[in-house]
Amino acid sequence: MKYYFNKTVNGTFEEVIDAVTNRLKDEGFGILTEIDVTQTLKKKLDVNFKKYRILGACNPPFAHKALLAEDKIGTMLPCNVIVQEIEEGVIEVAAVNPMASMQAVENKKLGDIAVEITAMLENVINKL
Repeated sequence: MKYYFNKTVNGTFEEVIDAVTNRLKDEGFGILTEIDVTQTLKKKLDVNFKKYRILGACNPPFAHKALLAEDKIGTMLPCNVIVQEIEEGVIEVAAVNPMASMQAVENKKLGDIAVEITAMLENVINKL
């Protein structure tokens, strides 16, 4: 089982960020964190790196259910989605596969939640 779902799309980096954010919103996710890896690597290491951003997505009702089922699951939240520029106008979007992450946790209730979240994140990627 792959630990991510991905798709390559055409457009500008910012257009794809907007599209991903909107698709996530359609599925009930909000963006809790946004890490600009390019900027961080430049600032901390003075290296140039391709356009690469990590979006920390959260669906509050499902996060709440997951935390009630397994109080340490916060170590695996939020669901990360990356957007990276492969070349100008060619952008890859990848999202974590919650089913792969949950294999390490032996909790039936959590497994059921992961199935639902997996379907939602796959839907986000497929609709891009």
